[in-house]
Amino acid sequence: MIQIVIAEDQRMMLGALGSLLNLEDDMEVVGKAHNGEEAIELVKKLQPDVCIMDIEMPEKTGLEAAEEIKLLPFDCKVIILTTFARTGYFQRALKAGVKGYLLKDSPSEELADSIRNVMSGLRVYAPELMDDLYSEENPLTEREMEVLGLVADGKNTKDIAAELTITAGTVRNYISTILDKLQVTNRIEAIRQSKEKGWFK
Repeated sequence: MIQIVIAEDQRMMLGALGSLLNLEDDMEVVGKAHNGEEAIELVKKLQPDVCIMDIEMPEKTGLEAAEEIKLLPFDCKVIILTTFARTGYFQRALKAGVKGYLLKDSPSEELADSIRNVMSGLRVYAPELMDDLYSEENPLTEREMEVLGLVADGKNTKDIAAELTITAGTVRNYISTILDKLQVTNRIEAIRQSKEKGWFK
């Protein structure tokens, strides 16, 4: 019997997923979490075979939870089930060692098949994400993402310079490089594009 924990902040979706998977002869939903923090606690306590997680949840996101679950001393396979086909999210999910990344608009029978495939050692990723994976890599360095993150937090050039202990001129250079690389004309567009592609942690 494949034991499953589901983490989903929308209660109706959580209930529906649980009922759907419990109909399968070889599956049992042993725990349900409403956020990433609860998911980690349930996985530690129940040691299920599989944890199915949404990405955008309170407390901790599904990606943050997946990164922590990867470090546990037993094997729990994580499958992301989300509405977001964002390349940045997918790249981060791959780094967190997730075994599946499925979209919520996939047919419901695909989920059970995907769980069985993951249990047999395969990886299952939504085909539309595979198409985008290599064409959408984040062109910004970690430092540039750090600067853009501070801009997104509402900090001005002077604040960013003080926080990163660099000069205001260096901050302006970073921002100019960011705009060039993303081919946008202002900071707001740069933030929007990075959020849409899931590059912000």
